[in-house]
Amino acid sequence: MPYGYTGRLLRLNLTDGAWHVETIEELDVRRYLLGSGLAARILYAELDPRLDPLHPANPLLVFTGLLTGTYAPTGCRSSWCGRSPLTGIWNEANMGGHWGAELRFAGFDGLIITGRAARPVYLWLHDGEVQIRPADHLWGLDHFATFDRLRAETDPQAQVACIGPAGENLVRMAGVMQGGQEHARAGGRGGMGALLGAKNLKAIAVRGTGRPQYPDPQAFREFVKELNRFIQANSVGMSQLGTAGGVPATEVAGDLPLKNWTLGNWQEGAARISGQRIAETIFQKHTHCFACPIGCGKTVRVEDGPYAGVYGHGPEYETLAGFGGNCLCDDLNAIVAMNDLCNRYGLDTISTSAALAFAMEAYERGLISPADTGGLELTWGNAGAMIEAIQAIARREGIGALLADGVRAAAARLGPEAEAFAVHVKGMEVAYHDPRAFVSMAANYATANRGACHLEALSYWLGYGTRFAGWYDPETFDDHDSRGKGRVAVDFQNYMAVYNPLGLCKFIAKGRVTPQQVADLVNTALGWSWTAADLLTTGERLFNLKRLINLRLGVTAADDTLPRRLLTEPRPSGGAAGVLPDLKLLLAEYYQARGWTAEGVPTGERLAALDLTD
Repeated sequence: MPYGYTGRLLRLNLTDGAWHVETIEELDVRRYLLGSGLAARILYAELDPRLDPLHPANPLLVFTGLLTGTYAPTGCRSSWCGRSPLTGIWNEANMGGHWGAELRFAGFDGLIITGRAARPVYLWLHDGEVQIRPADHLWGLDHFATFDRLRAETDPQAQVACIGPAGENLVRMAGVMQGGQEHARAGGRGGMGALLGAKNLKAIAVRGTGRPQYPDPQAFREFVKELNRFIQANSVGMSQLGTAGGVPATEVAGDLPLKNWTLGNWQEGAARISGQRIAETIFQKHTHCFACPIGCGKTVRVEDGPYAGVYGHGPEYETLAGFGGNCLCDDLNAIVAMNDLCNRYGLDTISTSAALAFAMEAYERGLISPADTGGLELTWGNAGAMIEAIQAIARREGIGALLADGVRAAAARLGPEAEAFAVHVKGMEVAYHDPRAFVSMAANYATANRGACHLEALSYWLGYGTRFAGWYDPETFDDHDSRGKGRVAVDFQNYMAVYNPLGLCKFIAKGRVTPQQVADLVNTALGWSWTAADLLTTGERLFNLKRLINLRLGVTAADDTLPRRLLTEPRPSGGAAGVLPDLKLLLAEYYQARGWTAEGVPTGERLAALDLTD
């Protein structure tokens, strides 16, 4: 048995219930790691571009990271990969919590699931055993109810990943949920919940007693203790307030999206929905994912008002930025209720809130009428209408039928005027960090493999003062100058590209963990001899591999762009007033740094250097 991981891959066809276990070769692990890395290699080999993403033959690939389930700081992540029902291209929805570690303990590093069950089913995986069980009694239940029912049916300590009604109804912004009410975690982006729904797969419950082995367990423990201390010292704000604590700073920087990305300032509103306000009013306790030294999760309870009684995992930055700033809703308790609904239904809060902001602007412009909304007044900040619309999206009813396939599809139905304010890249709604505030993110959003994903680069952290000793530690950094930022996007994409395959949370990078420290972590855990350069080359290999998948699916350089609003309409005030990214310059720099042609295609020379000639 290899160090750290099991080397076991479960391949299962839901159409006939047949399954078998395959061995994962060490050479493949060295080249692609696990998580979304090996998943991308397998998908590239098995993809049929002619099939609709929801076709039964299209695989769902679920992998732990290489260090998931180990002592490694935040070694908890699982990647849910395949062809996105929302965008039609490569997608990886990455999830924290405890499920990924438990899958490894149950004896598997990954699952490849094809086919479609004749009736709803769930999987029960425990200590190498595989059962496909009926789930008719679970169909229609929300995430919390499904989590509780399956723990009662299987094991009180089982970890459960499931879809809610949104995934069952094939809503293309539906995610996969796990963790229950107090610590809900989502594999949110790209509609992977719809992929499970199309396969009639309600949930995967896992439980196991296996544990990873290490070449020198004591040395690994000591290394982890020291690294945890380093991370905690650089993550105090995240531990105290979670990601929600960043809301006021993003408003000051001109980073917080406002009114479907049109306004510049919202200081008082941002303060009313911030993590600081959460701590003062509704905070209950901190929560941690498996092996996490940070504890960014916050459980909240609303005690009074129309949303009294709402209890559970509190809204993260992206949720507050979307339902709050982008929809101009400053009612914190209402946003908590919206977050609760999305967790129950299994909806990505970024895409859902973006769809609402788009619908509000369409309503304001008269492209959507009260007759289309069922009488809902989709005016800015109308919390009651927003809550009704979220439920309609999950059920695909009324206005929800228009919005359930995402902003790109809704705009196409409404016409050219709507497409002018549809804020997405390649069909993925833009995450809530403004590329007009941090122009390196413009290069990232335009080229990121799953669409407008902030997590593929996270280079905006430089603008907030994060530095990486010995790797990225500039004395000055002009966030608004496009020169040189194409290179920045490449470097950060390469570094971030190893995190999901390793099973690590990117928040430890926010805690200033460097490529060398990650390489040393891998070496101590697995007995490897990686350098920082080896790690970054692996990240570059994986990023290019996913680009090759997208090229097979029809992506071209013409798709490497930003929505019209973010290229031509500067913010009118605030910290990023008047700034627009020079995308032509950014992409020229980016393609050159990547070793791609002007058409955005990796050259044969570059692929050879990355060991991707096959």
